[in-house]
Amino acid sequence: MDWRAIWNDIVNFFKTNAWNIVIFFAVLFIGIILVKIIINVTRKLLNKTNMEKITIGFICVLIKICLYVLLVLILLSIIGIEITGLLTAISALVLAIGMALENIIANAANGIVIVSNKMFKKGDYIEVDGKEGNVVQINFLFTTIMTGDNKRITIPNSTIVNSSVIDYDTAKIRRIEWKFTVAYESDVDKVRKLILDCMNSDGRTLLEPEPFCRMTALGTNGIEFTAKCWCDSEDYWDIYYDVLELVYNEFKKNNIIIPYDQLEIRERKDKAVLPFENKPIPKRVEKLRVKSNSIDLENFDLSKIIKRRRSKTHKSKLTKIRQNKINQLNKILNKTEQENLNLKLNTKQKESLTNLKLKG
Repeated sequence: MDWRAIWNDIVNFFKTNAWNIVIFFAVLFIGIILVKIIINVTRKLLNKTNMEKITIGFICVLIKICLYVLLVLILLSIIGIEITGLLTAISALVLAIGMALENIIANAANGIVIVSNKMFKKGDYIEVDGKEGNVVQINFLFTTIMTGDNKRITIPNSTIVNSSVIDYDTAKIRRIEWKFTVAYESDVDKVRKLILDCMNSDGRTLLEPEPFCRMTALGTNGIEFTAKCWCDSEDYWDIYYDVLELVYNEFKKNNIIIPYDQLEIRERKDKAVLPFENKPIPKRVEKLRVKSNSIDLENFDLSKIIKRRRSKTHKSKLTKIRQNKINQLNKILNKTEQENLNLKLNTKQKESLTNLKLKG
């Protein structure tokens, strides 16, 4: 590698492109300052509107990304790099990222829709897709609610936009509704007056619009009354339970019967007629069974026979192997006994020879 040639190329590059390099750094410095100024001005202008802070933050981030991408493209063109192919590559990259992050982008877009349209705000009590609670957080991807029993539920923004949302805290006042059922023997006017008196006795209920109570249905168990009144949103549940308990107590004091499902039991006094045949139980008669050697072709199972034969052959093989091992062991034992016998004979012969030598 010729380091001198490389150094000469670097020096020549800076000599020929000195003016472009100066312009590059000047544009870079000025561009960063301009981006910050534009972002600050945009943020101040948006803050003067009624737009939510989360929407303002998202718009500012989006503008900042676009401005920095534009600045990079300008700097590359100043250096002399062809940006046509680069734009094509960036477009393909953006398309691939968009397809991969489709759900995330959809949730982010729906988050902007939720905030910009002011569907609900932080602190509202809402119901979405069967889940209800107070809104504790709204971001670009999810909305978090806290249920009455302190369960934290995170719902994707796409689910919220595509579902029916009930916001119980949109208006300052709410209407409470009760349904009461009394027996048919009850005095309709008296029941209606008692329910209205119970609603009007609570100072938290609004007198305008006026509380309402009328008979609305003739049910299978009794007469049904519907009662309604208006109140402040924060007093909804307190009034609901208090008036319900008060009406129940007033019904008991005035002997107004609340019907409920009952089971009627009757005693049967007639004799049941059960026809029968007056015959004894027949005695057991054994069936004559003849053993046959013929094969039952209908219930013939060849696989069972094959298994039995295999098990027999396997047992016979095992017995042969065991007999062979026993025979081998017997041979070994006989051989060792013979060797021991020969050893004893040899020792006796040696002793006899030594005795003869000594005598001689």
